[in-house]
Amino acid sequence: MTIIINDITSPQNPLVKLARALDRKKERKETGLFRAEGARLVKEGVDLGWRLHALLFSGAVESRPHVKDLLASCQDPEIKIGRVNDRILESITHRDNAQSVVGIFYQQFSTLDAIIGEDLIVALERPKDPGNLGTIIRTLDSVGGKSIILLEDACDPFSVEAVRSTMGSLFSVKIVKSPIKEFLAWEKQNDFTLVGTSLKAHDLHTKTNMGARTILLMGNEQSGIDDDLADSCDELIKLPMKGRADSLNLAIATGISLYEIWRQRDFNGKNS
Repeated sequence: MTIIINDITSPQNPLVKLARALDRKKERKETGLFRAEGARLVKEGVDLGWRLHALLFSGAVESRPHVKDLLASCQDPEIKIGRVNDRILESITHRDNAQSVVGIFYQQFSTLDAIIGEDLIVALERPKDPGNLGTIIRTLDSVGGKSIILLEDACDPFSVEAVRSTMGSLFSVKIVKSPIKEFLAWEKQNDFTLVGTSLKAHDLHTKTNMGARTILLMGNEQSGIDDDLADSCDELIKLPMKGRADSLNLAIATGISLYEIWRQRDFNGKNS
């Protein structure tokens, strides 16, 4: 099959304007699309079966093997492919020395019932910072977790900042959005151990059995998990603190807790 590549020279081209517009949550919601930057990240999405709407790439890198491989994988005639110059890429990404490839993907959300078989899940109550969310997705992927649940009014996992922070792990993790009431009923019905971090906790994370099928529940950056959610947990844990700091960044706290869960499971991984 011949791949159709269009030369795009105007920053007012509709595809270029769409790529820029995906900075805005309103545009992402209305189109169901999001932007991913960098050949490696885009290829990761394509390889894992995410549907690609369009691909823009710099003509200066067209002959490079990884870009040729990416173009060869875009056989669907519905994928719009454009060859652009670096100035246009910089206008899209708002960066000097921008990535040489930009992909526009369709968003994918999963459901609670689709992740029943998972044994390690993160649930976040109203996270507000997309950088934290992206880092949590990347960390969850690093310990073998495959699903994240966003409870209530969460920041957008497909924002540019969140996608960049995942470093490609976005494409490996199922994303579920759920009301709190529905989530609590579902997790009780399916025999998970719900572990929350809370100032109410008496036991350190290292002194608590996290369970064989675990949902790690984390609150938002400002207030942590609310009292009703804390009361619904099977276990509450706290992280030790020393020094003047009285709290940790949400992504760091989640990472420490996830690695403790993995430690309790004998660090069974490719680099263990």
